Amino acid sequence: QVQLVESGGGLVQAGGSLRLSCAASGNIFSINAMVWYRQIPGKQRELVAEITSGGRTNYADSVKGRFTISRDNAKNTVYLQMNSLKPEDTAVYYCTTVVSGILQPRSRYWGQGTQVTVSS
Repeated sequence: QVQLVESGGGLVQAGGSLRLSCAASGNIFSINAMVWYRQIPGKQRELVAEITSGGRTNYADSVKGRFTISRDNAKNTVYLQMNSLKPEDTAVYYCTTVVSGILQPRSRYWGQGTQVTVSS
């Protein structure tokens, strides 16, 4: 079994910064791309940023130039540095990845989510 634990959310004023972390633990042999999504109540989950195991990144147009995704493969952790935050960035942020474990098939796991609130 694998757990993804997110941290770093909170309340910040517009223009401020937050850094989210998501650490994977448990039966891990390899981890694929690590992805951050966000969801506003009543709306579909939206991809924010993703990073491959090799470090290639992809961002939603709405966060390009403001957010930076990175990962520490030794710690099985992905980070999301969010700068110049806007009220429309307010959402619950989730991390997700596909993990292969020892004697465990590839499976997708999700974190519990962390609330980010940006006040105007």
